[in-house]
Amino acid sequence: MLIMKNSFDQFELDKMRKDPDNYILGIFYFNRKDFRVILPKRNVMLGWTPNFARIETYLLLILTAVLCYFISKFG
Repeated sequence: MLIMKNSFDQFELDKMRKDPDNYILGIFYFNRKDFRVILPKRNVMLGWTPNFARIETYLLLILTAVLCYFISKFG
């Protein structure tokens, strides 16, 4: 299995994050080149956003939904 090493510097990561072409409908970040699962939004004062091009994002969302279900059901 080939593992790609992160070769992006902070400038390139910020450039990818701010590029409107990496957003679906202007709000969903989708960039296969970006290795980050969760990253700051374009306006960092607004919080964080998931990278929907990563499988880990969907696993994290499923895990969160299951955890919320069990807390509401048994908590």
